Amino acid sequence: MDLRGEVAARPPQIVGIVLVRNEDLFVEQAIRNVAGFCDRIHAVDHVSTDRTWDVLLQLGTEFEHVDVRRTHHADDSHALIEPYAGTDTWVFGVDGDELYDPARLAAFREELRAGAYAGVFKVASNVVNCTAFDPKQRAATGYPSPPSRSITKLYNFAAIDSWAGDGSERLHGGTIAFRDGYDERSVDNIGEQLTWHESPLRCLHLCFVRRSSRDPEAPAARPILMESAMHDRTWRGALKRRLRPRRGLDVSEWKREKYMRGDLVTVDASPFFS
Repeated sequence: MDLRGEVAARPPQIVGIVLVRNEDLFVEQAIRNVAGFCDRIHAVDHVSTDRTWDVLLQLGTEFEHVDVRRTHHADDSHALIEPYAGTDTWVFGVDGDELYDPARLAAFREELRAGAYAGVFKVASNVVNCTAFDPKQRAATGYPSPPSRSITKLYNFAAIDSWAGDGSERLHGGTIAFRDGYDERSVDNIGEQLTWHESPLRCLHLCFVRRSSRDPEAPAARPILMESAMHDRTWRGALKRRLRPRRGLDVSEWKREKYMRGDLVTVDASPFFS
């Protein structure tokens, strides 16, 4: 499928790619919050055993532009977005534990469609990596980015000719063929310029909060596909699985290192919940 001619004469489109596994507590809100921002959303369930698949089916019925499917291989999710390479498309990766501010996204969408950030490959932004969430008070507590790592995954596919090859999941791994003027360092991190209260692209990252009805009641930092490599069918994934026990790595240590920098903050979570 070659999409290049289809979108060349139109403003940039925004395509969401959602890959989830056992995220039934927040995945509905996560997708609803970006539904107005995206022209199309590919929602992929990776063999969930909780109600995640049922939630996706319901959303696919409600929203015509939300395409839902199941897969046994996480890397299949990247095949859905490969055809957008070389087209005037922003690809937005959203996880089931990532809640974006929908009101801020509405204004930010118009910026993207007007050509803002066309000179970069990736836009990163402000995040709070939540260790606690109080639904009654609508308050979230966590570690902000910056100084923690930003998990925002918004990529300008007009900056590349292809993104193919081995990878563990969508927007991870593989080989990128960049167009002239772009490379992996072509990143605009809004979070380094604007505060949480000013940011047009801000996210509550519920990575340390219970996210599935099948999770233990106590909050836990579950491993992610990229860090565990449990579903990477390449030789790299096999090597990582073999070396991990010898190195004595705890997958939650990776999250603590990346997502728990700086001081804890508490923010108003009301804008992130309808």
